[in-house]
Amino acid sequence: MNFRILGIDPGLATLGFGIISCRNRGKELDEVQAIDFGVIQTPAKQDIGQRLQTIYDDLHALIGEFKPNRIAIENLFFYRMANTILVAQARGVILLVLAQHNLPILEFTPAQVKQALTGYGNASKEDVQMAVARELNLADLPKPDDAADALAIALTAWFQKE
Repeated sequence: MNFRILGIDPGLATLGFGIISCRNRGKELDEVQAIDFGVIQTPAKQDIGQRLQTIYDDLHALIGEFKPNRIAIENLFFYRMANTILVAQARGVILLVLAQHNLPILEFTPAQVKQALTGYGNASKEDVQMAVARELNLADLPKPDDAADALAIALTAWFQKE
């Protein structure tokens, strides 16, 4: 079975995305590869409504172009109230777009992603990036960090395959 997973690292200023293609041909013959990864950025000086509109439009375009079968998104991680509210607003737009496309969503905490990729829930960002590069046979660590995180989230969903 072939399918695509879109991993999303939510953010208002920078939203990371990573699309992987997966093929399940039996336990020992699973294949996974990166199709695309990057970020959706919105300027800090822009009105919040315009920033959310950019996320809405760009996410619709990504889904239209890559046609994922499954979505994996990071759960909100609370650390600074002002930033959390902005990320929550962006995440609301993301969930709306996903609902409009009727796509199944898996959600993971940062610790679950780290555990899935490194076997250690408190792994460093660099350890996770190295695991992503290894799993996807990438020559270099994926950049920027938000895109690497999105690929890690997509891989976590792949590891959770049913």
